[in-house]
Amino acid sequence: IAALGDEASVRVPANAKTMDLSGYSVYPGLVGMHEHLFYPSFYPQTPMALYAEQAFSAPRLYLASGVTTMRTAGSVEPYTDLNVKAWIESGAGPGPEMDVTGPYIQGPNGYAIQMPTVRTPQQAARLVDYWAAEGVTSFKAYMNLTHEALAVAIRAAHDHGLKVTGHLCAVGFTEAANLGIDDLEHGLLVDTEFVPGKQENDCPDEEATSASIMKLDLKGEAAQAMIHTLVERKVAITSTLAVFDALLPGRPPLDARMLQAMSAEAAESYLAWKDRAQSRPHSFSLEWLKKEMAFEREFVAAGGLLIAGCDPTGNGGALPGFGDQRELELLVEAGFTAEQAIRIYTHNGATYLNREQQIGAIAPGMQADLVVVKGDPTAHIADVENVTYVFKRGFAYDPAKLLESVRGAVGIH
Repeated sequence: IAALGDEASVRVPANAKTMDLSGYSVYPGLVGMHEHLFYPSFYPQTPMALYAEQAFSAPRLYLASGVTTMRTAGSVEPYTDLNVKAWIESGAGPGPEMDVTGPYIQGPNGYAIQMPTVRTPQQAARLVDYWAAEGVTSFKAYMNLTHEALAVAIRAAHDHGLKVTGHLCAVGFTEAANLGIDDLEHGLLVDTEFVPGKQENDCPDEEATSASIMKLDLKGEAAQAMIHTLVERKVAITSTLAVFDALLPGRPPLDARMLQAMSAEAAESYLAWKDRAQSRPHSFSLEWLKKEMAFEREFVAAGGLLIAGCDPTGNGGALPGFGDQRELELLVEAGFTAEQAIRIYTHNGATYLNREQQIGAIAPGMQADLVVVKGDPTAHIADVENVTYVFKRGFAYDPAKLLESVRGAVGIH
């Protein structure tokens, strides 16, 4: 970006291409901080969780939706992710700039068969050292990882100048912050430290965790102590409201764009899940989601760095890109202004990546990562879905053509 201003203050070069965008809005390219290049594969006959790599469709969906930089917050095929990153950087195909996270650092008895099992602190250190040498730029600790192994993984990553995030369970948020973790995924809804009688390195079940969260007073001493520890230790929180929203009966509104992008099998599976959710009793509720929204407001009010991503997992209802747009809408539903939501999704993500001097804002000298939407998101946040152009490093992409190129592909490749 060479210059920014109104007609009176900026001289447009004579040979410049100009665009009349009356009735449109422009904001910085989104910096998605919990993204994946995989998507859940639903096999009712199989008791294990499986995820299919979407190396072709996911980068195009992200870019078409306005995500110009992304972090793969955990990988099931790290070599594929690294190769996709190199492929995009070479100009061979479209997609966001990528911060590639290594394979999940998961402890014993994990539910996803594609994740490694880290049983000892020594194994955690070896995993970090190996993948740092292979070119990943961050790491993610997962649910069953022990206190001891997490501590070693964090130290090893920091020795390489890399950051560690975590979707934790066996280790609570305060404990992880004191170990030096850089980021925590999903927010309060996965923090187990408030489960009565929780033991060290024990991962409580989902129902117990949800029950403890619903009883927690966010203005109370225990919750405020945790929040202030995170802020003091400079631990970011990644908001992923979209993946939780998709679990609730009647939410989100059915998106025709999403169904067009899905394979027939993926669409059938997702719609069947939504149908079952209408009558199935579950601990997930709108009040549960609103508790997370309230936590995110408290965290930001205390001075915490909130970043965001869509996490295209769960029941398959938060697709790459489309889920990021839904996340922006949910941040506004949570009580943030549209401007605040966009800043969380742009400047804050850039700040976490230590790239705030290059991306995440519109200013002279910044990289020309821009999203053009028809309408005004500050008046109607759903206008973020009306993406007309996406500029990445100054090159314009046509979202309609990108979306057409992946019609029926999600769930296959």
